[in-house]
Amino acid sequence: MNRENGPLRPEDYVEPACLLCGEPFGAEPRIRAVPQQRIVEKLDEYMGRRDYAGAERHLLYWMEEAKLGQDKRGQLMIANELIGHYRKTGEGEKAFARIDEALGLLDELDFGDSISAGTTYVNAATACSAFGENERALALFEKARTVYEAAPSLRPELLGGLYNNMALACKALGRYDKAYALFERATAQMGKLPGGKLEQAITCLNVADTVAAQQGLEAGETRIYALLDEAWELLQDEAAPRNGYYAFVCEKCAPSFAYYGWFLAADELQKEAKRIYERT
Repeated sequence: MNRENGPLRPEDYVEPACLLCGEPFGAEPRIRAVPQQRIVEKLDEYMGRRDYAGAERHLLYWMEEAKLGQDKRGQLMIANELIGHYRKTGEGEKAFARIDEALGLLDELDFGDSISAGTTYVNAATACSAFGENERALALFEKARTVYEAAPSLRPELLGGLYNNMALACKALGRYDKAYALFERATAQMGKLPGGKLEQAITCLNVADTVAAQQGLEAGETRIYALLDEAWELLQDEAAPRNGYYAFVCEKCAPSFAYYGWFLAADELQKEAKRIYERT
């Protein structure tokens, strides 16, 4: 107690707090984790409405919150979501900036050969491939493959997604035999999932495109049409929920059917996607 001025008050012995982080000046900042699950759920709402601008604002806001809170795990999660977002919106420069950011965060977090590292490699590689950087993509896919194939009890959708996207990079580089082998692995992994038929349909169309690239439309016509038939049957899976993801798959597959002259199938897929979006 200060006998001249009365009892000591907190401000007499506590360092002033920083206005940004709320910690006393000079103190080690505490990590304030962002709500990852809530961020993803809200992002799904934006994507379900195809509100891409809203989705970007949402992610950028939480990225700043994660940085202010020193939450590097949160930053990595959001950087990965931004990579996927910019891949979908075709913004290559922004995607590559986030790829560099995510890979840097892996080093800072010392995640090494963790599943999180593998998932980041796949995400970054898929974006690189989408923007024509297939050699870089393949190198990142190989890193992910090393991680995933060594992991016990890895979820099939992770391996399936890796093999499928890695095959696309091989196809773009003209390494067709390797692409076919990877597509076959992807199909086998997705067959283990209750809703895996949608992913298998996408793989069928990817194989059709690979046949066309290798053999040409005329020489590969019989095999291509068989693959289109198979993909269409898989898309009619009654067990698949008619939700935003189903609509996304319909929109993704429709151009492939149209390219090969299956215009009625492409139109039906577009209509189904529209019905789902209007309903949700």
